[in-house]
Amino acid sequence: MLKSSLGLKGGMTAPHRAAALAGRDILAKGGTAIEAMVAAAATIAVVYPHMNGIGGDGFWIIHRPGKAPIGISACGTAAALATPKFYADKGHKTSIPTRAGLAALTVPGTISGWEVALSLVPQDRLIPLSRLLADAIGHAKNGIAVTCNQADCTTEKLNDLKDVPGFAQTYLINGAPPRAGDKLVQPGLAQTLERLATHGLRSFYEGELAKTHAEYLERHGSPLRADDLASYQAQKVTPLTVQTSHGKLFNMVAPTQGVASLMILGLFDRLGVKEGESFAHIHGLVESTKQAFIKRNAELGDPDHMEVPAQDWLHDDKLDTMASRIDQDKALEWPFEPVEGDTIWMGASDSDGTVVSFIQSVFWEFGSGLTCQETGVLFQNRGAGFSLAPGPNQLGPKRKPFHTLNPALAHLSDGRVMSYGTMGGEGQPQTQSAIFTRHVQFGMDLQAAVTAPRWLLGKTWGDDTATLKLEKRFDAEVIAALKSVGNKVEMLPEFSDLTGHAGALVLHPNGLVETATDPRADGAALSL
Repeated sequence: MLKSSLGLKGGMTAPHRAAALAGRDILAKGGTAIEAMVAAAATIAVVYPHMNGIGGDGFWIIHRPGKAPIGISACGTAAALATPKFYADKGHKTSIPTRAGLAALTVPGTISGWEVALSLVPQDRLIPLSRLLADAIGHAKNGIAVTCNQADCTTEKLNDLKDVPGFAQTYLINGAPPRAGDKLVQPGLAQTLERLATHGLRSFYEGELAKTHAEYLERHGSPLRADDLASYQAQKVTPLTVQTSHGKLFNMVAPTQGVASLMILGLFDRLGVKEGESFAHIHGLVESTKQAFIKRNAELGDPDHMEVPAQDWLHDDKLDTMASRIDQDKALEWPFEPVEGDTIWMGASDSDGTVVSFIQSVFWEFGSGLTCQETGVLFQNRGAGFSLAPGPNQLGPKRKPFHTLNPALAHLSDGRVMSYGTMGGEGQPQTQSAIFTRHVQFGMDLQAAVTAPRWLLGKTWGDDTATLKLEKRFDAEVIAALKSVGNKVEMLPEFSDLTGHAGALVLHPNGLVETATDPRADGAALSL
């Protein structure tokens, strides 16, 4: 049984050990949690390329002692040319393609997010960018040992990706998916990271690198152009908040599903459940998820095109009304249309008391698949999540697509600060609710809360069922009770990737740091 990692000078948790080590090393040199996270973000883009990359988006929530938490939305906007007519003229009238150039229609935002985050670090403390990116450059240049997760994912998705320009040349070895342990070298990506280290992060959006990407994207059918890249800037935002009996919870603004994550915990708090790991616990969270997802699916999108701001959904009267719809003895029937998605979540804290919750993604596994061989950059397919029909998530120039990404942070009533999150598309709010309630509400050890069996409500990749999926480690009586109230239950392996790769970090008022990692992933939880 894994135990929480404990320390007094900071901590780092990531779903790949190399990323956790990169962040830990920056902390050990006196760097801030923000700088540690940039180092980890760059590294994990290299060593976990099926889950994330610098051609994707990112979101931050940052706690600094004595200051209100700040969010950074590095959500790429749609190209100026991206309209329903643009796709209709190319034969796509009902949906946007999910792979190749037409799927790469939003600006990669994550690098701009790194830049904004680093602007919060006092200039006299900043560690040189060349040092922050050094580990990532080394891994790309000298090669990585492919993980089992990447090997399996490449094999499973090969038919969708093998003919997408640049994919096979970058991620296959001798024309075949790599095996676990195979060496994968990414020279183009190494050169790109070196360029960023030398010329600054803004050079991703302006200058020769941006010109190379714009020409490559246009050549392969993407509507993105140089002007779209040059005009993009990540934004500082005020996170969404909800007050519960356990503290004040924070998550990311629209167009992310952060509001759904907060709604689930706000609704569950109203149910009065007293016993963790009981039927009432799991059923209550599943039913809270259904209520939150119904509203999310109908109304969430680009915040400039939503009828009601997402923060208003979290008012007490709104949550009281929704909670009253939950039957604690019966499951609501559940057909819905979920969203695929893979990503990474990481957390960090430093000796100054700064705590970071961070998430980075290319949407589906390997995103659009479109990879510029010259630069090694894989472009996300987040824009495939737009709708071509009227509504808050309709495609339009400079609009932001619905995002599954949502990093979570909480100021607990006893003075602790908790950073937590996961990959997993639809499963992100569900896994967040499991970890938070287990640790905070029912007192489970932090690592145990991450390790404990999880569930996923809804469809999985390539599966048309909308069942409630449970890892086999759940108590048999709880499984039977969930079935008895009307859930269509499907069993998953004991430790299933479908339930996400999660992590968590807790900073205590006395300076103690706890970190936890997910045994389902390839990560590490490290404390100093």
